[in-house]
Amino acid sequence: MPTKSENTLKIAQQAFEYFTNGLETGNWQNFLDMLTDDFTFWFPMGEFHGLNTGKERAKEFFEYVSQAFQPGIKLTSLDNITSNEKTVIFEFRDEGKLFGQPYKNRVAVAFDVRDDKIYGYREYFGSDGKSY
Repeated sequence: MPTKSENTLKIAQQAFEYFTNGLETGNWQNFLDMLTDDFTFWFPMGEFHGLNTGKERAKEFFEYVSQAFQPGIKLTSLDNITSNEKTVIFEFRDEGKLFGQPYKNRVAVAFDVRDDKIYGYREYFGSDGKSY
């Protein structure tokens, strides 16, 4: 039987797969389906700066992300995964176009897992969003 840490990692890896697919395609439904009703997320800048609450707010945020990164952003490397019994952090590099301008960045996202769902998300990235 898997340990709590192993189960948390498995759920978070599935969510991360759906997350990166959303970044690439703009289809966030599978990721959104993994969120709890009391989901919260933290984002470091812009209209969504700080703590945000609820699946509807998350849907608005990820729609904004898709608009900002049209036609999509690609993960170029997964550099590290750190996990414990409730949180998994993915450190990765991605690139694409941000509002039509070339974009490359290093990003860390943390997923908090409860009952096979994601109940929290935090994102951290470089300050200018344009280079590693």
